[in-house]
Amino acid sequence: MMKLAVGWIVILVAIVFVARKFWKDAPLSQPTPQISGSTQVINSAEDQFLISEASPLCGEVLSAFLKARTPEERNQFVSSPITTAARMANFYLTNPLEAIDTNGMILQNAAIAHLPGGDAVELQLGSREGQLLDVAFLKENDEWRIDWNHFVRYSETPWQLFLAGSGDAEGEFRLLARERLAEERKNADTISLVLYAPRFGYTRDTGLQSPEFLVRRDTREGKLLDAAFKQERSGKRPFGVNLPSINPEGLIRVRVKIRRTTADLERHLEIEKVIACHWYSTDEPGVEITDEPAENECDKNETNSPGAPASLSEVVPAPETSAETLKHPGE
Repeated sequence: MMKLAVGWIVILVAIVFVARKFWKDAPLSQPTPQISGSTQVINSAEDQFLISEASPLCGEVLSAFLKARTPEERNQFVSSPITTAARMANFYLTNPLEAIDTNGMILQNAAIAHLPGGDAVELQLGSREGQLLDVAFLKENDEWRIDWNHFVRYSETPWQLFLAGSGDAEGEFRLLARERLAEERKNADTISLVLYAPRFGYTRDTGLQSPEFLVRRDTREGKLLDAAFKQERSGKRPFGVNLPSINPEGLIRVRVKIRRTTADLERHLEIEKVIACHWYSTDEPGVEITDEPAENECDKNETNSPGAPASLSEVVPAPETSAETLKHPGE
């Protein structure tokens, strides 16, 4: 009986040793255990075949990118490297890439984004330190490359500095948007929303809330946003991506052009254009809208003044804090 017990102990020790060694040495592309809160994704047979074929290669590309020390080194692993090089160099001057232990990365979920220019492989990866990365890979010249704009949520200017009045008065941003008082304002002629710039690797750390933006529902921008929020509430993602959302509940991803103006010492913000309702490197909006004007109760009683902009924000008082004291999320 004693020999049998000793034998079982030896077997259990061996299993634990092998499991620990696999956990430590498992490459990025291995189907390692799901981290807490993940959702098992069921893909079509065709998508699953592409994922199985591409994931190991994508994992190698991401590992090499994260280990690279300079923008010049990283540039060889991203899509459209020639046009990305200058943006990448400027971006990392104020947004140094956080250290990520690639040996500790866990593949949480994988799916295919059916983009207009071709299918992209999208991976959700978690680290032991609690970081969560959402990485899309595009195939160029028979090689899988990182969609860098999507990966870092590239914006032309750090969002907090822009809000503080620093830099150019107009910029393009990849942000998260939240609809305010959606139920209470469902019959209003405008959508009320606020914007956030999430911290890299920690998507639930949204940072400071922007002033309120009011977007007319009967404009292209209003229709896109309305369709995107409806898509989010239905649990769907742009381009048929079969992945659980890692955004805070109720928030959508947007790529927008925003203008900042100052009059009588007061700062105003205006959404000039909603480029897309996602962060991928494509101008396709990611949602479908109709050409018919949106109808609601206010349309029956009010008329919109001609020439009004699609979106206006509330007045933003000029802050006492100087722009130099603000930091971009992730710094």
